[in-house]
This record gives sequence, C-alpha cells and structure tokens, in this order.
Amino acid sequence: MVQIEHNLKFITEVNENHPIGMSLLALEKEMQIEMLEGMLKELVGSRLGPILDEINKNGSYAILKVAE
Repeated sequence: MVQIEHNLKFITEVNENHPIGMSLLALEKEMQIEMLEGMLKELVGSRLGPILDEINKNGSYAILKVAE
C-alpha cells in the first residue's frame, strides 16, 4: 500500500491581550506549534474516528487515515 501524506494547515488566532494568549505568545514558535497541535489532536482526534469510518466505508482504492 502506498501512502500519500497531506499538508493540511490550520491557523489559530490568539488574542494577544488575554492572559493565556500572552502566555502562549511568550513561548518559542516551535513550542507554540507543538502545544496547539497537541490540543487539536486531543479535541478533534477522537471525533474523527467515526467520520473516517463513514468516509472509508466503501473504499476500494483509497483509505483516509490520520497520520501520527
């Protein structure tokens, strides 16, 4: 099976005047991205399973999965 990795991009808008937003923005860029990606995986990942199952139900040539 051949895999093609997608390059979907997400954007998080941060309120720079909110205390939590200020804390996030004070971190290095790499840490900001790591934290936001981790939160996204936790919040959305578990909900994607049933959606992907439905999309892939009759998949004969391609199956969509979440890359780790």
